[in-house]
Amino acid sequence: QMRLVESGGGLVQPGGSLRLSCTAYGSFLKMTTFDLYNVGWYRQAPGEQRELVARIISGDEPEYSDSVQGRFTISRDNSKKTIDLQMNSVNAEDTAVYYCNTQVGTIDSWGQGTQVTVSS
Repeated sequence: QMRLVESGGGLVQPGGSLRLSCTAYGSFLKMTTFDLYNVGWYRQAPGEQRELVARIISGDEPEYSDSVQGRFTISRDNSKKTIDLQMNSVNAEDTAVYYCNTQVGTIDSWGQGTQVTVSS
């Protein structure tokens, strides 16, 4: 079973930058490799539903929510089994717990979440 571990969260000032990283550990679904997995970052603010921030469907270009388009960049390194989220020009609305996600077939895996707080 895959285990996802996030890192890089913390406190950042408005307008600043932060980089989140997620590493996949453990075994993959039989006959698959990490490059076949869809990967993404989601976030959940207090009192809100979890929402998609950015994702990379296997073999496709990255996709972003309207709220982060042009500010955030998602990337993956299949050899290292990592998924990064570069966050630039952050604002208070970006404050949330950020979750890493991988998906292949019907198998969804989630990290434990990392808190990002944007405040002066």
